[in-house]
Amino acid sequence: MNPQKLMLMVCISLVGLMVTPGMAKATEPYPLEYWALREVVSNVQVSLDGKYLALMKIPTRDGDPVIEVYDAANFNKKPFVLNADPMEAVGFYWVSNQDIIITFRQAVRDKIDGFNQGVYEYKLGLLDVKKKKIKQFHETNANISNLLVNKPGKVILSFSDAGGRKSGGNPLFRPLSYFEFDLKKGTKKLLLKGQRSLAQVRFNADGVPWAARGFDRGKDELIWYIRKPGEKSWEEVYRLHEDSFEDFRIEGIDNAIPDTIFVTTQNGKDKRALWDFNVNSKTFSEAVYARSDVDVEGVRRHSNVWAQPDTVVGVAYSTDKRHFEYFDQQEGALYAQLDGLIPNAHMLRINSRSKDGNTLTVYNAGPHDPGSYHLIKDGRLTKIGSKQPLMKAEDLADVKYIDYKSRDGETIRGFITIPHGEGPFPTVVLPHGGPFVGETVGYDEWGQLLANNGYLVLQPQYRGSKNYGLGYYKAAFENGGQGGHMMQDDKDDGVTHLIKKGLTDPDRVAMFGWSYGGYAALVAASRTPQLYQCVVAGAAVSDPLMQVSYYSGFLRGASKMEQVNMWRDSISPVEDVDKVNVPILLIHGSVDQRVPPEHVRRYIDALKKHGKQHKYVELKGADHFSNTLFYDHQILLYESLIGYLRDDCGPAGL
Repeated sequence: MNPQKLMLMVCISLVGLMVTPGMAKATEPYPLEYWALREVVSNVQVSLDGKYLALMKIPTRDGDPVIEVYDAANFNKKPFVLNADPMEAVGFYWVSNQDIIITFRQAVRDKIDGFNQGVYEYKLGLLDVKKKKIKQFHETNANISNLLVNKPGKVILSFSDAGGRKSGGNPLFRPLSYFEFDLKKGTKKLLLKGQRSLAQVRFNADGVPWAARGFDRGKDELIWYIRKPGEKSWEEVYRLHEDSFEDFRIEGIDNAIPDTIFVTTQNGKDKRALWDFNVNSKTFSEAVYARSDVDVEGVRRHSNVWAQPDTVVGVAYSTDKRHFEYFDQQEGALYAQLDGLIPNAHMLRINSRSKDGNTLTVYNAGPHDPGSYHLIKDGRLTKIGSKQPLMKAEDLADVKYIDYKSRDGETIRGFITIPHGEGPFPTVVLPHGGPFVGETVGYDEWGQLLANNGYLVLQPQYRGSKNYGLGYYKAAFENGGQGGHMMQDDKDDGVTHLIKKGLTDPDRVAMFGWSYGGYAALVAASRTPQLYQCVVAGAAVSDPLMQVSYYSGFLRGASKMEQVNMWRDSISPVEDVDKVNVPILLIHGSVDQRVPPEHVRRYIDALKKHGKQHKYVELKGADHFSNTLFYDHQILLYESLIGYLRDDCGPAGL
């Protein structure tokens, strides 16, 4: 259907799926209970024929998600509700006009089994929404690799090689075995057996493998393969030595040029770009799309996965938000019109669409939208619900993309979340975890929470952050680990910049971070001269050498150089406790598998030994990741954070 015709017919309505209680006054911060809620509505999707709409909903503040299935043409009808207790539904996909495949999880242990060995086990189930029956499968910890859109009722499941972690080699190339799984019969058929030389495979909508990557242990090289239509053998198309910091990602097939695929790679340059790559000549064309300021992140695929599976329609990059340049004019026009229709549109995504293209759901998130879902059906735009329905757009804070100069002359980018009112503001520096990841301006719950309580929030994209080219990323470890050194300077220089701009009160600054961000907070606590009045360190790495020892034995090549060089030469907070000169709040999950609790225990022992002021809050049953933080965890986290900043940060609180 022509997108202009579809969109011009739209009128707007609101479905009363969510009841919004009375709001706090706009001049006062929201109650912390609002922020502590898990995502109230999520994963809104329509069936293949557009007749049903399913969503996940957490009906009570401390409840688990239920799945609700509605008549998409009549929301006055009572929905079918599936409660998975004692398991928890964590995601689903439509696989036919009436069937939904659901992923469940359940905590099966009280303690972690070790690094990256968490307490949850995962299973799959199939919901028939017409018969209102659920079938649970015996397979555990399976990954859904492909929905097989041309084979409704079947999916491809992958299972990782349990011994792969101990057998050496790049962990990204741990062998996977692939099975075609019949959801009605509950049977699976082996498609490909896992092997290191052909470890990760991509399938088309018919279940035919067409792209793969593997690892040549003899030459220590990563290899990419293509299997052409109608052929049974694989053809090698590209190699990279494992010591290379470049990446090479097969993004899809360029249907406009025979024997050509889209890839994203640096191809000898600093920034990642989108290229055409000829699989016969094994050569690059000129770049399809490249930028001088930031990396190309990847591609956008067609919104109708059932009619045009895996079709590339645009390219993505991030600066002040995630932007898309479209090759497909109809898709570009559709998104442009949605951008004008959805309130507070920032980062839009059509997250489901019927096979005929006429019914679709749209997800939006941004500084003034915590995440909302909308349905377009029969020419009507209907708001279905919000991840955080208690938040009003006008009460949320603006986020501004900034840049500033570091003390050695490098340009550092970042974001500031600006509270209502006039500066200078008390300020919280919020460095991201990783550290080798990138952020973009969107809806950040922690940033908005802090701004709602009066704090300006700086999220610096310090060196080591992805998105700004290989040189910027490698600066964190290429000449010795810069954790606590140059990477820390980049954060502090952001504070100095905001002080000079009159936005930050120099006597009211704190740092709060999680994971690597928590590590940065511990480093900040021992710095001289001191910019901060206190720090809050969540899930913090306190001993870099202990952390890298968990996984250095199975890292190789570039990934090993990155991690080992970074942590080996970086400052170790547990060895610098005698230099701590500000109050510290420590927060840690009791079953954190990524940064095990031994980190916080050792750091507390050192604080006590040196008589340093601190508080400790343990989140019982919480892992490292946000999807393991339930309401009780989040309310404790937020009460501790806001209370500490207000009352215990520095001589008189922040």
